[in-house]
Amino acid sequence: MHLKKWLYTAMLVAISFVGGSLVSIPVSFAKIAPVQHLINLVSAVMLGPGYAVAQAFGSSLLRNLFGTGTILAFPGSMIGALCSGLLYQFTKKLWFAFAGEVVGTGILGAMVSYPIARLFLTQQVTIWVFIPSFFLSSFIGAMIGYIILRKMSLRLALTDRFY
Repeated sequence: MHLKKWLYTAMLVAISFVGGSLVSIPVSFAKIAPVQHLINLVSAVMLGPGYAVAQAFGSSLLRNLFGTGTILAFPGSMIGALCSGLLYQFTKKLWFAFAGEVVGTGILGAMVSYPIARLFLTQQVTIWVFIPSFFLSSFIGAMIGYIILRKMSLRLALTDRFY
């Protein structure tokens, strides 16, 4: 079973990397990538918090290695994936997973990214640059993920009735 989850995690890393490379919007010092947050939510709900964090790390690493992301991708995506996965694991409520991704990335991830940006980026930045861009990116991506997962759960619930 663990191998199957790792294979799904690797597949989600690939989808996130390709999707994040295609849909990436530069905002100040960060690049917002809503696909990453969509995949964070999907992996958190379907695989659990540990695999979601591994997926977020793998996606961030690939994006940085290929020059399509910034170092700020690590704390934002990983904290959001962890919060989303933990909240879903304890509540089994999809909207809690959504809130975990948005708060985890949009607020906590942005706050953790600020000192990292001051250390590694040459220009001065304020924390108020990160919170709106991280929040917007995570909200859009998590909302799309929420809609997809909601549709999937409704479809599964309907098909389960007949079998």
